[in-house]
Amino acid sequence: MAAPPLLTLQDVALTFGGTPLISQAELAISPGERTCLVGRNGSGKSTLMKIAAGLVEPDKGTRFIQPGTTIRYLSQEPDFSGFETTLDFVESGLNHDDDTYRARYLLESLGLTGAEDPKSLSGGEGRRVALAQALAPEPDILLLDEPTNHLDLPAIEWLESELRSVRGALVLISHDRRFLSALSKTTIWLDRGVTRRIEQGFSTFEAWRDAFFEEEERDRHKLERKIADEEHWLRYGVTARRKRNVRRLGNLHALRKERRDDRRPVGTATMTSTEAESSGALVIEAKHAAKSYGARKIVDDLSLRVMRGDRLGIVGANGAGKTTLINLLTGQAAPDSGTIALGTNLKMMLLDQARAVLEPSMTVTEVLTGGSGDSVIVGGVSRHVIGYLKDFLFAPEQARTPVSVLSGGERNRLLIARALAQPANLLVLDEPTNDLDLETLDLLQEMLADYSGTLILVSHDRDFLDRVVGSVLVSEGEGAWVEYAGGYTDMIAQRGEGVQARAAARGAKAEAKERGKPVETAAPAGKGKLGFKDQHELKTLPERMKKLESDIVKLRAVLADSGLYARDPARFSKASGLLSAAEAELAKAEDRWLELEMLRDA
Repeated sequence: MAAPPLLTLQDVALTFGGTPLISQAELAISPGERTCLVGRNGSGKSTLMKIAAGLVEPDKGTRFIQPGTTIRYLSQEPDFSGFETTLDFVESGLNHDDDTYRARYLLESLGLTGAEDPKSLSGGEGRRVALAQALAPEPDILLLDEPTNHLDLPAIEWLESELRSVRGALVLISHDRRFLSALSKTTIWLDRGVTRRIEQGFSTFEAWRDAFFEEEERDRHKLERKIADEEHWLRYGVTARRKRNVRRLGNLHALRKERRDDRRPVGTATMTSTEAESSGALVIEAKHAAKSYGARKIVDDLSLRVMRGDRLGIVGANGAGKTTLINLLTGQAAPDSGTIALGTNLKMMLLDQARAVLEPSMTVTEVLTGGSGDSVIVGGVSRHVIGYLKDFLFAPEQARTPVSVLSGGERNRLLIARALAQPANLLVLDEPTNDLDLETLDLLQEMLADYSGTLILVSHDRDFLDRVVGSVLVSEGEGAWVEYAGGYTDMIAQRGEGVQARAAARGAKAEAKERGKPVETAAPAGKGKLGFKDQHELKTLPERMKKLESDIVKLRAVLADSGLYARDPARFSKASGLLSAAEAELAKAEDRWLELEMLRDA
């Protein structure tokens, strides 16, 4: 018998400024459940998460939590006042019987020492500290709203691994497809104020959503035909049979009201970029370029060619120097040695992370038009600003909305709309996917696929990199940058590992290998035993290996059907892929278990 839910929301509704944000939302979170909450920007996902956390009171509906259940919510804007160090802040979220070592372990894993002054933290560091505070007590329910924002690739992959091992229930909001697919087992879709639930992870959600919209469109078409039939009757039949058909006339009015009240999904976005004349064949050429700040090498002996039409992804840990590299490649900074030459006829459009161009008091229209008129020039053609806004999923009534009331995703969409209206044959996009919903990510991807100019993309979104770029330039540490063909997954296959946070540690290992010395795995400082995470991993690995072995047996049984490929090639392909992944994961888990056992024995 299934355990009762730890947390339930029933018939929840909330209105902002006279417009229903949430009209009929349901949520039930059971012990150990892995749920992702998805929906478009501005649909109310974060608000629903706050209602679940008890931070926002709905206009109506009920919230029930099982007595004794602990909940932790990842705050987007944590309040650090009153805390002298980041460790103090994280430990403030612990219960009296929680392991205080876990607070230190989480901070160190996220690249912090615990001694930092919270008042001097950057936005990204503040997010990491808030994440550590939410994870430290190992609550029954963990509510995480965009936990990967401001995290670099090593931190995202570390967080993915950490969340797999938590015992409590997870509710995730994220724009990172790979992150959601790896962690979710249930999907809740918030669409036009209503929640819909499927007992499958995110990897199946988009196909299900598209099928739902197709069915909805068929139903809407039937309603339109029925209204047309009733209106025909109204014109030609109601006079002769007025008394007998008053009810039918009432039914027509009800159908019209149903059509008026129908909240259709926001229209499909159409992203187009304004392309300038073609640049020369050679866009950027670096020869033995180097750049340092003091003793620290940011770029060392870089030789690189970017040709017209290339799609170059740049990845590296935070602090690796990606922004400096962009400045060098675009001519905004000069190398200390070597040369970087820009090609002819370049018209560059740079969308950086600062996003400083949006004044909170400006309206959406003013951002696009510069405060003059109601038209915007796109591709040399004048377009009314409302029509252009519709292309980016904004409703007409949002044209006069101040920037200050837009969600983070809506602000980013507005910036992209503003940027793409400028003529360019070289797009330089620094983390363009932050805070975007999944539909907008798809449309941005399609626009970039159709773009005939040159693209340089800095991103921590592994799925987006795989879909968009043709090569990846990776920081190898100590100023070294190496280009790999293909996307992020292809880079891992060639390199043997993903982006690592501690390049210095890799350098020490390589140096030891060159000298013929064995590479040792260091125990945690001051301890002669396994660390907290290692102990937990050693304890949980046998169960995980048992589950993988069971999955492999089931998949092999499916593939043993000799007629499966002819009957259902899609299912055969999916089962084959799952089998390969499960076998690889089992081999990795067995190697890790053996490594930990040997370390414990030592």
